[in-house]
Amino acid sequence: MLEQGKEPPLDEGRVPPPDDQAQPLKKRPRGVYWLPNLFTTASLFCGFTSIVQGMNHRFDLAAMLCFFALIFDSLDGRVARWTGTTSAFGEQYDSLSDMVSFGAAPALIMYEWALKGMGKFGWVAAFVYVAGAALRLARFNTNLGVVDKRFFQGLPSPAAAAMVVGLIWTFTELEAMKLVDWRGPDLALLGWLITIYAGLTMVSNAPFYSFKTLNARRRVSFMTAFAFMLVFGLVSLDPALVLFLFFLGYGLSGWIYAGWLRAKGRPSPFARHEPHEAA
Repeated sequence: MLEQGKEPPLDEGRVPPPDDQAQPLKKRPRGVYWLPNLFTTASLFCGFTSIVQGMNHRFDLAAMLCFFALIFDSLDGRVARWTGTTSAFGEQYDSLSDMVSFGAAPALIMYEWALKGMGKFGWVAAFVYVAGAALRLARFNTNLGVVDKRFFQGLPSPAAAAMVVGLIWTFTELEAMKLVDWRGPDLALLGWLITIYAGLTMVSNAPFYSFKTLNARRRVSFMTAFAFMLVFGLVSLDPALVLFLFFLGYGLSGWIYAGWLRAKGRPSPFARHEPHEAA
């Protein structure tokens, strides 16, 4: 019998647990949020199917599937933030999906469409694009929360993919209307230039506006609302040409803005982060 007020003796060799280990640790949930990852899977499916259609020389369908992948990719992150279901797994899954849909798919489709007949110059251009997309995604993941959120450092991979497949989609439709010959050497050279430009611009330090500062809840003027309706009207008239011209203009905007900053003597939005990246 123990006397009242006294604790039982410790077993021989037993060390009392510290206070912070007295309570059992709660296990973190290991589940995967299905809703945002469903959109990511849809983007991955569209990217993979676009590769298959490109191999079957259905270039118009392959290009459209890349644009569908872009739409799904733009929704998964927003859905995760709106529903409070962001996770490290979702971020990594999204990056792997982007590498397929906006890295491998556009390069392979362009290679089958125009670069294959150029020999080594063709597959080198395709590889430059794939490598640029991989490096762009890796840099984006490591710079989260570091760089200026108003701008992307380098051309985003979805926009680069839209430039490449937008060219294919546009000229495939023109070829179907007997207006151009997509097998011509001039068009192959244009595809080569677009592919190289997109690949190198993805790893550049050119600032591209991210549109993350736009507030969807803020009121807009009547002219702004009319401009949005006009854009939708133009896209409905000729989706391939209008989308290609839009993303081509966006792909040039970063260099134009960088030139404007240099002309005004202003620093780049990423100038203060360059020493950190070099380290």
